[in-house]
Amino acid sequence: MLQPPHSSLQVAAVPAQRLPARDRDQDAAWHTEAVCRRDEAGLFFAPSKEPTAARLSREDAAKRVCSRCPVMVECREHALLQPEPYGVWGGLTAAERRVVLARRRRREMDLKKASRPTANRIAG
Repeated sequence: MLQPPHSSLQVAAVPAQRLPARDRDQDAAWHTEAVCRRDEAGLFFAPSKEPTAARLSREDAAKRVCSRCPVMVECREHALLQPEPYGVWGGLTAAERRVVLARRRRREMDLKKASRPTANRIAG
């Protein structure tokens, strides 16, 4: 479960209770290098009833932090695989992650369809 927005990101960033014990050590390796560990978690997680302009500004600031992070890709993949429903992870908002996941699902379906033999291919 995610921590409240004003708790330390060190605790909130990777919810250890979700990870199997064997994966915690592997996951923690990238997490220790995360730039966001030095920033306030409130930058990455929305307070309740946040006005749209404030949310967009906060998310932009969080993305700037992510853009200089050496483990941004690992963080993004963590958020996509969990999947994390809130906050900015790996430079993507929750809405942006939903779009990425939908595109991945669509691509997987297209690849499956393309790999199936069709009546035309068999007859040809």
